[in-house]
Amino acid sequence: MKRFGPGMLVAAAFIGPGTVTTASIAGANFGFVLIWALLLSCIITFVLQEMSSRLGIVSGLGLSESLNQSIQNSTTKLCLMGLVVAAIGAGNAAFEVGNITGAAIGLNQIIGLSVPECSVFIGIIAFILLGTNAFKLIEPLLTALVILMSLLFLVTMMIIDIDLQEFMNGLMNPKISSESLIMIMALIGTTVVPYNLFLHAHFSKQKWKELEPSKALKYSRVDTAVAISLGGLITLAIMSTSAVAFFGSAVNISANNIGEQLNPILGSYSNYIFSFGLFAAGVTSAVTAPLAASIAVTEALGWENDPSQKKFKVIWISIISVGTLFAFLGTKPLEAILFAQATNALLLPIIAIFLFYIVNKTQVMGSYTNGFWVNFLAVIIIISILSLSGYKVSTLI
Repeated sequence: MKRFGPGMLVAAAFIGPGTVTTASIAGANFGFVLIWALLLSCIITFVLQEMSSRLGIVSGLGLSESLNQSIQNSTTKLCLMGLVVAAIGAGNAAFEVGNITGAAIGLNQIIGLSVPECSVFIGIIAFILLGTNAFKLIEPLLTALVILMSLLFLVTMMIIDIDLQEFMNGLMNPKISSESLIMIMALIGTTVVPYNLFLHAHFSKQKWKELEPSKALKYSRVDTAVAISLGGLITLAIMSTSAVAFFGSAVNISANNIGEQLNPILGSYSNYIFSFGLFAAGVTSAVTAPLAASIAVTEALGWENDPSQKKFKVIWISIISVGTLFAFLGTKPLEAILFAQATNALLLPIIAIFLFYIVNKTQVMGSYTNGFWVNFLAVIIIISILSLSGYKVSTLI
């Protein structure tokens, strides 16, 4: 177990309400057509997360810290750190809207209150859990519920009748249309979680600090590969069960019936049990995202990275407040979650470019800078995401 570490944080981010909702809508509306986009998202995630973890292990610095220390010009540093803080703030606030909305959808199905009312309740829960550090007490229960939901999706995928020809066609023949573009971006945004790039470096430098970098990197790469494969498999299961349950049928997916894709093994209890899992995933993510924002922003601004400090608390309080407000105001919960994931795909290139820049600096990485093929993949990834983002923005103008 000592060999495995922060990669599981990456896997946990896969199984938040954003992924569950996005993958469900992708399967319901497009069947297996976007399987290739999920595979692409997993490849992008591995390339970027490996660079992030390597940065933490080799330099002993987080992503924000390394940027802060490597840029000497004060004006350039101020501009770049401001851009990083803005990207982190906007991205995590968008994610928090999705997290709180997802948890609220689950709670709505359990207790019957409206989604806006449940959103306020979830926001209060997140405040209490972070403010009192009580999250550690209920984390095992929430984690168990998320794991149970994930296992149910995997088992359902194994017993349903999947059209293998359609599945392989969706995997091997990439297709992009104006209708599917927002969904492709949402799949990328919910899989390649920008704040995970900060968390991975932060926790990697702590996890393997006593090992030689070469040995630590071997453990880290296995850890990252296993975590991303697990998260990708669960996301695939959700897409597949939703495709079989909804695609091509007269039933449109909604917040009230999204759990019915588990009918093959849970029958009439599917929506109820699914709601508990979605609630647990939402609460877990609603605590993690603000915490990640606080870590990244304090590192970027050179502040003390201490949860007890006022500045650290102000950041996570702001993220939860914004997330709760917009979740409360949202009238279409599933669309709100989808939009939150797509927003992060728009912001991802900013963080990816910064990461690419820093892991190629010999002053920071020494002999552990990117090799040719990693740089080649990274450039292709950044250009691809920028192209998708640019095209989407152009359609909105």
